[in-house]
Amino acid sequence: MRLVSFHANGSHGAGILEQGGVFPLAKAGFDDALSFIAAGAKGQQRAESLVKAASARELLPVDSVRLSAPIPRPPKILCVGLNYRDHAKESNMEVPAVPTVFAKYASSVIGPGEPIVLSAATQKPDYEAEFAVVIGRRTKQVQRSQWKDYVFGYTILNDVSARDVQLATSQWTLGKSFDTFAPMGPHIVTADEILDPHALDIRLSIGGETLQHSNTRELIFGIPELIEYLSRMMTLEPGDIISTGTPAGVGLGRTPPRWLRPGEEILIQIEKIGILRNPVIAEQAAK
Repeated sequence: MRLVSFHANGSHGAGILEQGGVFPLAKAGFDDALSFIAAGAKGQQRAESLVKAASARELLPVDSVRLSAPIPRPPKILCVGLNYRDHAKESNMEVPAVPTVFAKYASSVIGPGEPIVLSAATQKPDYEAEFAVVIGRRTKQVQRSQWKDYVFGYTILNDVSARDVQLATSQWTLGKSFDTFAPMGPHIVTADEILDPHALDIRLSIGGETLQHSNTRELIFGIPELIEYLSRMMTLEPGDIISTGTPAGVGLGRTPPRWLRPGEEILIQIEKIGILRNPVIAEQAAK
């Protein structure tokens, strides 16, 4: 199942991609993606039955909707820094003994095709292709062996970063949370469609040039460890995002550094999930 959020005919809703169209989840009683995820297995099975029985007339043509981020305002976005060994090396930082966790705020989230706006407040905007986990059930203190019980699905997140702001202090959150600095999507693939999330090819390119290419098997801390670790300290809720980190190849680690520029388009592809595309534009001065 592939969950999307979309705009169509002046309204916003959530839907399931099916047979080249979108089945609006409002027909199953769900106003948005978060309510659908929070409904749990019974609600999702009911919706899936309706989707399978739906006629072509009940589907919105894909070209008639505009996709937004699959969860436009996640409850939490928890990011893991330095979680690929090669990225820690290129950043001249030690491989962490425990996960390095920071937050991105929900106000930074945008969807596929929406522009990343380069603010005048940073001169060093960078890209980061990331594999993201979507939590499906409210929980705390999860045992590592039970991690699959709490994952709804997976998506793509671009952890766009203002490196000069990020590295000006020991706290990374501000440099990670500029408006538009969390492109996400294009959809959430439910966990049943990806048997092994630790064996997925991940690639980022700009203008046809591949800048990042790795595999989730290279994660230092995998999904079981991350869910166990985070849930010790905080309650995880339906729709929370855990973005698992980025591999080597970021602009900061290149010689000379390679920063994002207006007019570019970033393409991130993760095996079994899809492609997330976002153009890059300059911030317009306030009038």
